[in-house]
Amino acid sequence: MALTIGVDVGGTKIAYGVVDEHGAILERGLRHSPAGSPEKMALTIADAVTELAARHSVEAVGIGAAGFVDETRSIIRFAPNLAWREEPLREKVGELVGLPVVVENDANAMAWGEYRFGAGRGESHVVCVTVGTGIGGGIVLGGELYRGRWGMGAEFGHMQAVPGGRACGCGNSGCWERYASGSALLMEARNNAQADPAGAAHLLRLGGSVEGIQGEHVTEAARQGDRAALAAFESLAGWLAQGLADMAAVLDPGCFIIGGGVSGAADLFVDRVREEFAARLTGRGHRPLAEIRVAEMGPAAGLVGAGDLARLR
Repeated sequence: MALTIGVDVGGTKIAYGVVDEHGAILERGLRHSPAGSPEKMALTIADAVTELAARHSVEAVGIGAAGFVDETRSIIRFAPNLAWREEPLREKVGELVGLPVVVENDANAMAWGEYRFGAGRGESHVVCVTVGTGIGGGIVLGGELYRGRWGMGAEFGHMQAVPGGRACGCGNSGCWERYASGSALLMEARNNAQADPAGAAHLLRLGGSVEGIQGEHVTEAARQGDRAALAAFESLAGWLAQGLADMAAVLDPGCFIIGGGVSGAADLFVDRVREEFAARLTGRGHRPLAEIRVAEMGPAAGLVGAGDLARLR
């Protein structure tokens, strides 16, 4: 049985595990992410890999990293929440562990995990959209992970949705994630509560004030029928549907998968996304509708996807 190690690196934690060819995690661990030091990061990843490799016969390592990974799957060009700048991570970790290493963008790894073992099973053309603080994602076309010429494709969150719109941390304005992410959901809910306190009774009780409202409060209040919270989810659904319809016009996938932290509240918005997607699709009524599914694997998708990509290196 061919085993690999998958590593999912984020700004606060490193999740790692031994992955078999069926996507099962045989053993896993979790470590603090030394986000401010590239040297400590490489050492921490290598130590985690060495720990597991001592107990399992593994053939390769896949690292899913939150950043722009180059076309050779070895160098992290830039990571907004980590100290990586032109970081040769594959070389550093490979020298420390003595195993072949593949580095992949974390959203690509997550998309591959869902395509192979989760909500994308049975489809050959899949677009995975991760809806969290921002929006990320990955594309599988004809059973192949699409990465772009320089390895930096599928940055969906930074498609311009509103020319001259809300400022984005990427340096541009009007990006899709400023309207269709968890951050946008929270901002919309706070704005609604400010404009209509009577319709935000549950939200304001949970948050204590407009400024105290947090993401989990929006979900809880919406499930209690709070008007302001439900309106925020309605806005989120509309913006998500528009972005998916735009991508369908370009990529024509058989299936979209919605993942990320906000997907935990999919029951509050995904049916509306499906309705709005069908209404906004180019050529609607004269073409098949892509399915819109909710991710199945949760936080394990990135780790499993990275491990599987290492096997297919």
